[in-house]
Amino acid sequence: MVKHIILWKLKEEFSEEEKKQIKAGIKEGLEGLAGQIPGMTEIKVRIDCLPSSTVDVMLDSTFESAEALKAYSTHPKHVAVADSKVRPYTAVRSCMDYEI
Repeated sequence: MVKHIILWKLKEEFSEEEKKQIKAGIKEGLEGLAGQIPGMTEIKVRIDCLPSSTVDVMLDSTFESAEALKAYSTHPKHVAVADSKVRPYTAVRSCMDYEI
């Protein structure tokens, strides 16, 4: 099993209200992939950060294998969500993948 953790910082140009809507869209889009990507066993997006946080969104997902994670990265449904709901709004992306 492989954990895939992503942390995003939204672009500063957005108002707090816009950021709230963007975060909700990211959560809906990514969590909507549950059951649609072969080898992905779990996906959760956290958008309810405490004020002490230095990022805006966290993706916590689990895959059956490193190969399944690699296939997810290019899966058309994932790419569609990333291109429409994530990439246009994020300034910084940090990733950590590890075996569990």
